Formats: sequence, structure tokens, C-alpha cells
Amino acid sequence: MQILADRHLAKPEDPLTLLGARVHEAEGRGRIAFALFQAARTAGPIFWIALAHDQDRLLPEGLAERLHLVEARDETDLLWATEEALRSPAVALVIAEPARPLSLTVGRRLQLAAEAGRTTGLMLIHQGSGSHAAETRWQCEPLPGPEDSTRHRWTLIRNKKGTIGPHDVNWYGAPADLHGSRVHQFRSGTKKARLPDLPDQTTVMRKIVM
Repeated sequence: MQILADRHLAKPEDPLTLLGARVHEAEGRGRIAFALFQAARTAGPIFWIALAHDQDRLLPEGLAERLHLVEARDETDLLWATEEALRSPAVALVIAEPARPLSLTVGRRLQLAAEAGRTTGLMLIHQGSGSHAAETRWQCEPLPGPEDSTRHRWTLIRNKKGTIGPHDVNWYGAPADLHGSRVHQFRSGTKKARLPDLPDQTTVMRKIVM
């Protein structure tokens, strides 16, 4: 699968594409992997917004070169930074990790910001902490398997403009992970598609401390 040249163009044949200019949500133990997957296939600058006490994440070097980590002092600053990033037409993808449940009012503000900037948002929420304003919500969980298994089940549990259902995803390679390995292929349901290749080296996301 090639990185999208136009980040606002959703491919209807790809069930894992996030609709542009909208805010989506992912929950579950596999939500970070889901976010990395979306970031790797998105062309352009990416902002990852988290609370300052959260740990740094190792990312493929090719991704980290265009990814900026914003460390917010508290939840209020996190939501403000998320809204401002979504309003910027220069940003391709905004990923945020709120610690508290998202209200309907907050969800609507984020959606309006995404529409204004034509930017895609992905909120990594705790279980049951999403907003009714979300375009889609994904339940992301690893699946049992052999040692070093990369099998995940990403279940679309909310979708304003389409169907819902599970997608089993598996990376092939050794070592088979997103932290510096080369991603070869994924399988979603019965369909196969190519993922963009990722570099073999890792680096830490750059920090922008608020």
C-alpha cells in the first residue's frame, strides 16, 4: 500500500483509511500500534500530543523526521494544543492521548477544528471515554499467537458513514514490530495490501515542551 499523495482522499476499497478532515478515536491495548500504522501511511507533518509525564516512544527514523511530540502540562493544555494543531492546514495528522473522557462539547470543537484545517485527528482514548461526536471509533487489541506475534484485531465499533466490524491485521518480518523493523505486508480480513516500507533504525520523537 502506498502512502497517500492526497491526505484528504479516502480510499473506499481500504477499510482502514481514516476519513480526512474528521476526528476519529481508538481504544484498547493496541491503540498505539493503530496510531503508528496510521502515521506511517500518512504523508506530511504529524503532531503527537501527550501529557508531559508520558514516556517517550521509539519510532522508525523515517517517521520521526516529520513527527513532532507536544508535551502538555495538563489536560486543558492537551486539548488546546490538539485543537490548534487540527486547525493548521500544514499538519497532516494529529494524534492525541487524553487522560480524561471526552465530552460531546469537546468532541464537537475538535471536529470543527479538523474541518477548518482539513486535517485528520486520532484520539487515543481509555476504554469507554470517547465522544459521541467522533467520526469513527476503533477497538484495538492484540491477538494471542506465537512468540513475537504481531497479530492485532482492529474492530470498527462506531462509524457515522459506513459499516462496522473487525479487521485482523498481521505484520510479516523479523523482528516483526513497528519499532524499527521493516513492515512488509498486512492482512485485513481476507484482503491483502502493501504497507509503506519503514526504515530499520529507530530514533526518539522530537519534543516541543509547552
